[in-house]
Amino acid sequence: MFAAYFDCPGGPENLYMKEVMKPNPGEGEVLVKVSASALNRADILQRRGKYPPPKGASDILGLEASGSVAGLGPGCTGRWKIGDAVMALLPGGGQAQYVTVPEGHLMPIPKDMTFVQAAAIPEAWLTAFQLLHFVGKVQEGETVLIHAGASGVGMAAIQLVRLAKAVPVVTAGTQEKLKATANAGAAVGFNYKNEDFSEKVLEFTKGSGVDIILDCVGGSYWEKNLNCLSTDGRWIIYGLLSGGEVHGDLLARLLSKRASIHTSLLRSRDKEASNGYGQAFTEDVLPHFSAGASPRLQPLVDSVYPLHNISEAHRFMEENKNIGKIVIEMPV
Repeated sequence: MFAAYFDCPGGPENLYMKEVMKPNPGEGEVLVKVSASALNRADILQRRGKYPPPKGASDILGLEASGSVAGLGPGCTGRWKIGDAVMALLPGGGQAQYVTVPEGHLMPIPKDMTFVQAAAIPEAWLTAFQLLHFVGKVQEGETVLIHAGASGVGMAAIQLVRLAKAVPVVTAGTQEKLKATANAGAAVGFNYKNEDFSEKVLEFTKGSGVDIILDCVGGSYWEKNLNCLSTDGRWIIYGLLSGGEVHGDLLARLLSKRASIHTSLLRSRDKEASNGYGQAFTEDVLPHFSAGASPRLQPLVDSVYPLHNISEAHRFMEENKNIGKIVIEMPV
């Protein structure tokens, strides 16, 4: 089969489409013929040599995939049959023509949804769902600040906050991105490049601050985050785009607000925990992607690249131009 590959860490030019061995499903695993995958920051970090896959996981890039069931390993329970349209969050291996997945990790693709649209769901939506409900314990009426609001996770989080009857507030770097977040349901958005988002958030919340912050930026935002975090607020860090160093009295500031810091990396969660998120997501959220659902949830696809142009997809993400997900289509 063909897969996205690189021989040594480095820039996007190191990526190419390589012929590798097709995997065989093990005990309780399903073989999925992949139609589409999607690009994530983790793929870029892995390509640079800074984010190795978990022990035992495929070293092929790709944390999510959509496609059809092509084979069943020994011990499968009959939950899936050949030809079923499925999608999954993966520890790796999604950017290839085939991938093996534990049967409990597969999710059905909602009716009337294409493989390209479905590929934009697992990583972003499961990440946002887990951060909001399992880590942040979001409650009706709370206000949630979402950094990188126009990213895949950001656009998913906006809609999931609305679904939870809470209030989404976002930051983004361009007016075009802020407009897209507003269309997705953000109550208000601020351009972090030309305004102090912490001051604007305090104005919007009439001084009370936000109850939850979803932060993939890290170090450079710590002071502004604490400025606009409410008393007893939850600051959830799931990425470090600006690095992890903090210079200042973070702990005293945190203590003064009785606030808490939570951290989360979905990729390194054990299979049982990930399966639990997937089951809850399948039951509580997936029905809202179907036509006629109210409220209706929609994955946002920015652009689609064929697998042989994987390097161009990486360059595009590194330029921070995408609004929503960048999807990679597999060769037929």
